[in-house]
Amino acid sequence: MSTFDPEQYKEGQRQGWNNVDGGWQKWWKTTEIAGETISKRMIELADIKQSFRVLDVATGLGEPAVTAAQQVGNNGRVLAIDLSTQMLSVAKERAISLGLQNVIEFQEGDLETIDLPVLTFDAALCRFGLMFFPNLKVGLSNIYKSLVDGGRFSAAVWASPDKVPFISVPLDTLLKEMKNPVFPTNTPGPFSLSDENLLKNSFINAGFEDIIIERQDMIFNFDSAEAFTNFVYETASPVQVFLSNQSQERKKEILGAITEVVGRYTDKGSGSVNFKNEAICIVGEKQ
Repeated sequence: MSTFDPEQYKEGQRQGWNNVDGGWQKWWKTTEIAGETISKRMIELADIKQSFRVLDVATGLGEPAVTAAQQVGNNGRVLAIDLSTQMLSVAKERAISLGLQNVIEFQEGDLETIDLPVLTFDAALCRFGLMFFPNLKVGLSNIYKSLVDGGRFSAAVWASPDKVPFISVPLDTLLKEMKNPVFPTNTPGPFSLSDENLLKNSFINAGFEDIIIERQDMIFNFDSAEAFTNFVYETASPVQVFLSNQSQERKKEILGAITEVVGRYTDKGSGSVNFKNEAICIVGEKQ
């Protein structure tokens, strides 16, 4: 039985995100239409105002850093960090296109080891990143130290698999087709913080107070079941890894199986696919 190696895991995450940056750039509009309400709610929960200094952790292609930058204005500042140089490169291009290059600074870094300035940020954000940190305690402590007194940290994580079909449906189908065992428990993954008590306690243990938890819907729309399958293959590095050793014929069969299962979410009239997913939003304050 192999043991979990956090450093090896993080390197795999870095390489994985670097490998799918093109897919995320292609599907940016789809993901951000779905995620817009989540980003805005996180900023409301963090009580971000004009001229604030904001930290965005695991920013990916630049969200919610961009939304935060638009909120803080030209006199505010946003530091957006991520493991993936390729994702950050795309995020920088987006910031420039929106005229936000003087508001957002992008930095490659690992939350668990990066040297963040202490007592600096008025607020911190992390959208769908906390679940993937192998040492969440260290990461949250780093965020806590970087906040000023009264600063808030707002995050979003995925709810349980049954409430997040856009991830669980293709993943379950893939594992069934490849006869792979379920991923081991107690390891980082998209649903590793879906237990509200576990999530809340991690914030409490880091020192955060006045914690609020609420649930928000995040709806993904695709033109067809085939479009959704393409999205999964082009943006999910684990899927590419799973299929990398398969023949072209077998890979086509497996992706076809995902398309077939997704048919139950397809509107019979338009052919479009709509996934209603649930996110858990949490905010805590440093006092």
